[in-house]
Amino acid sequence: MDNQGGITVQRALELPGLRSGLPEVVACADRLGRTVRWVHAGEVPNIASLLKGGELLLTTGLGLGTRPAEQRAFVRRLADRGIAALVVELGPRFTRLPGTLVETARTAGLPLVQLHREVPFVTVTEEIHTEIVNHHYALLQRAEEVHRRCTEALLGGGGIPQVLRILADFTANPVFLETPDGQLLYAAGPVAGEAAADPLQVWEGLRGQRAAEPPANAVVVDVPGGGHGTGSVRARVVLVGVSAPLLPVHRMAAERTAGVLAVVLMQARQEEELAARGRGDFLTDLAEGRITAEDAPAQARVLGFRPGSGPLLPLVMRLSSDLVPAGNWSVLARAVQEELSSVGVPVLLGVRPVEGRVPLLVSLRAESERTAVADRVAAALRAGVDRAGLDRPGAPPVVVAGVSGSWAAASAGLRHAAETATAALGLPARPWYDARRLDIDLLLWRLREHPDLAAFVDRAIGALRTHDATSRPPLLPTLETYLAHAGRKAETARELHLNRQTLYNRLARISELLGADLDDPETVLSLSLALRARRHASAS
Repeated sequence: MDNQGGITVQRALELPGLRSGLPEVVACADRLGRTVRWVHAGEVPNIASLLKGGELLLTTGLGLGTRPAEQRAFVRRLADRGIAALVVELGPRFTRLPGTLVETARTAGLPLVQLHREVPFVTVTEEIHTEIVNHHYALLQRAEEVHRRCTEALLGGGGIPQVLRILADFTANPVFLETPDGQLLYAAGPVAGEAAADPLQVWEGLRGQRAAEPPANAVVVDVPGGGHGTGSVRARVVLVGVSAPLLPVHRMAAERTAGVLAVVLMQARQEEELAARGRGDFLTDLAEGRITAEDAPAQARVLGFRPGSGPLLPLVMRLSSDLVPAGNWSVLARAVQEELSSVGVPVLLGVRPVEGRVPLLVSLRAESERTAVADRVAAALRAGVDRAGLDRPGAPPVVVAGVSGSWAAASAGLRHAAETATAALGLPARPWYDARRLDIDLLLWRLREHPDLAAFVDRAIGALRTHDATSRPPLLPTLETYLAHAGRKAETARELHLNRQTLYNRLARISELLGADLDDPETVLSLSLALRARRHASAS
């Protein structure tokens, strides 16, 4: 497709400047539809090296050479450059163009014109360049008309399909909007014309080709997404010339259409995020008691949540703190919502960017399915985070399920789950946590700023922390594993990949440093609390 604009050789010959020279086409009269993008005048033998293609070359023939071989080489080099036409003014150098020159131009497919009268080349150049500029401006006006019609369609309540249909009608060809990785979003074909190809059939035919490069008879224009990297392209407009030739104005129109679509998609993303934030605000207000259990069902219905008669399960996902508040929450909300569609139960999902939380209410059919549904919802949440590109190595999202029950219980359950999700950051990774089993961690987190907590941790395990700071092997991991296995030495040794004697020696050293009996229940309780508290204590 010619994508730079210009006028034809035929049009250039019809302008007053060249017409006054009595032009005679002596070779390739059938190729006067070629596009002239620029005019160049020159008399040097190596003029071809100065050209880029698409020029109309004016010359008196001084650089053509005197021998047939030189003339043939001159014309072939111009043809290889892809110039639009060669115009030779007859006069002192030639009274008529040599047959060798004419035959070579004919063989090379290069339009050759001789002028029988002298013309001022500067006048011809100015005239043709003015025509090219005017032609380009006319193309811009036609493209702007498409932009205007697309804008009017949107202001009139239309959407992406209407915008694409305007472009399809303008080009008389099918138009597609696809994702950056080539997935079809929308397809539109021209309304008029019985011969118009079905856009979906065209798309199916292109699927194999698109794995490599777009077909030669296509225009592909990026729809900017306003971000960086993968976010810099939101979608792509693909225009395929199957029903009519693609012209320069069609690319211009496609570029302007892409600009309109960028605004539409950006607005959709903003509206999507606003809706998700609105649902997040509702769930937070419910958790904080600003919405009563009596008013909540009606407000939830307005937000599209219609639970059944079973209990409501509150869940909260907490993201890594480095995503707050810069995360792409609209992408996250959309990705998670799409993943949740396969869970098979009503779900109300919101986002709270300031706190880095995603609160949810899930409608259960019965309390007995709490664990199974929590498994599916947690998997969907994590898959959505991964799809949105918001997963962080070493800092996976934390999902906490609260106590299920009525709307009144949901209020307390959401609040409890939200606090517990924050307290659970840094715990060993699990698909999801049951808030009821993390009450000790929540209590310790609430006391994190109290100096007594730091003092307690120091009294209980300070000696081990001092040892591990200066000596090897560290002993705190051994103590943690030992207590996690409730004092079962065989299981502890297997997890730490130690033989029993080495484990016994380490446990003896721990008892010696702490001055404590590891078989004493009170000591075990104190050490277990200290190990959990050190994550939260301000002095840890």
